[in-house]
Amino acid sequence: MSSFSALVGRLRSAARAFAAWPSTASGRLLSLVLAFTVVNIVLLAPQWAAPGMVPTHRVSLEAGLLVMLFAALPRNRLTLAGALLSATAVVLIGLVGLGDATTRMSLSRPLNLYLDARLLSAVLHLLTGTLGAVTAWLAVTAAAVGTVALVAVLGHLLAPPKAVRPVIWSAKPAAFASLLLVALVAATRPSGPTGAVGLPGTRLVTEQARFLRGLVAEREMFALELSSSRDSYEAVPRLLQGLGGRDVVLAFVESYGISALDDPRYAPVIEPRLEDMEDRLDEAGLELATGTLVAPSQGGQSWLGHGSILSGLWLHNQMRYDLLLGSDRQTLVDDFRAAGYRTAALMPAITMPWPEGTRFGYDEIYAFADIDYRGPPLNWVTMPDQFTWSFLEHQIRSSGDGRPVFAELGLISSHAPWTPILDVIDDWDTIGDGSVFEAWRDAGERPEDLWRDADRVREQYALSVDYALHAATAYAERYGGDDLLIVVLGDHQPAPLITGEAAPRTVPVHVIAKDPGLLKPFRDWGFAAGAFPDPEQEALRMDAFRPWFISTFSGSAVGSEAKPGA
Repeated sequence: MSSFSALVGRLRSAARAFAAWPSTASGRLLSLVLAFTVVNIVLLAPQWAAPGMVPTHRVSLEAGLLVMLFAALPRNRLTLAGALLSATAVVLIGLVGLGDATTRMSLSRPLNLYLDARLLSAVLHLLTGTLGAVTAWLAVTAAAVGTVALVAVLGHLLAPPKAVRPVIWSAKPAAFASLLLVALVAATRPSGPTGAVGLPGTRLVTEQARFLRGLVAEREMFALELSSSRDSYEAVPRLLQGLGGRDVVLAFVESYGISALDDPRYAPVIEPRLEDMEDRLDEAGLELATGTLVAPSQGGQSWLGHGSILSGLWLHNQMRYDLLLGSDRQTLVDDFRAAGYRTAALMPAITMPWPEGTRFGYDEIYAFADIDYRGPPLNWVTMPDQFTWSFLEHQIRSSGDGRPVFAELGLISSHAPWTPILDVIDDWDTIGDGSVFEAWRDAGERPEDLWRDADRVREQYALSVDYALHAATAYAERYGGDDLLIVVLGDHQPAPLITGEAAPRTVPVHVIAKDPGLLKPFRDWGFAAGAFPDPEQEALRMDAFRPWFISTFSGSAVGSEAKPGA
């Protein structure tokens, strides 16, 4: 107890000394130099936050101007309030800059405050799933406390003290000016085409203001697209009857991008898996064709790809997605229901209320809370893909009222943090309620250990996609038949940490069916036979899928035969 009291006493003494420190001319001068350093670091640190980012500046001109302003001001209530407000503004701009760097690193685009503020909940969800709830909340609390402390310290450094005249009026203006001059001259040595001195805070604020202005035009443009593009296909003759009454499964594989095939870091893992897919499906008497589509996002925001496929509209930002939800625009879900299908969404990653599912109008929604899974959570991943496929077969396709099924799946085993990597269980009859996956409860590296090594992260990414493709292949091999068309596609490319900065947003699309005639329209569209896309195929955007699919599979049966009994 005495040692604790002594520690508290020392902390109090240090705080009093810090508070009194600027009360001399030399102390005031040093406090302003420290303030300049802190402001400079806060405004420029985000440039170093993302791996591979090249800093554009070494010195923030705003830091020098702010410090010189407070060096010339006397102490009064107005300047004290101004120092605290300035410190708050600097720290907030630094946080926005850090968010911008993080967004560029993870989503390969700049931050848009208006549209991306809601992603904070997704980030917290990812942290909770990766680090655990206690650790995640401790990290968030520590960050909040650190932010408040930084504002307080910076405000104190800027604020004029009681007993000292403004530095610029004192006998030591030359010393102060010399320190700033030396820092500026040292920093302005050539460092690239962008220059060493800049206005990072001003640039960031200006960019966000420009984004906000652009949203007005974007809103008007999207409203025009909504009114001019095809909405309902209910009046199309023999709507989707070309499918012959077959079940249709649209399965999105998390973070499965074209880089998994093309990047030499991942191709040695993924190419053998795709070759195995070809061989196993061929032995099972199934046909396979592969093409590509362009996703509207990278690294995250999977719902933009889902929405683009379903609506036939290009949803490349959150505002467009929100406007779609607020409209009465019909989607592929409505098309299938109008054609006599029972529609279902199987989304094991949805752990919170999901009003979007109700808006899209699925007959049945299976989010995490609706799925009877008794196995372990696997860090962020709530349940493995093989269980999701098994649930589809035994709880969705095998039940119902006899109508054919359209099911949309969100497969999440290849979602970061990519640990642990599971084996695909050969005996599907043992999967049941998922208890069999208890063997992997504590398997694999801890995410906080894995993510210290970027090369290991990339290795695990490839292995997780390998697992996702293996599970999809095993499902089609076991349950694929004359009554089923499976479309397996990536929702988006992974983050630039995995792909590099210049990767396209293209994703592979695999189509599986027993009837070769059912795949012919896909091959006519540019899909190649087998598990590899034609490198010469022009990849269309995801919003092209709905109108093409409706026009192709409406009218007479496309395949050589309809679903038995249809």
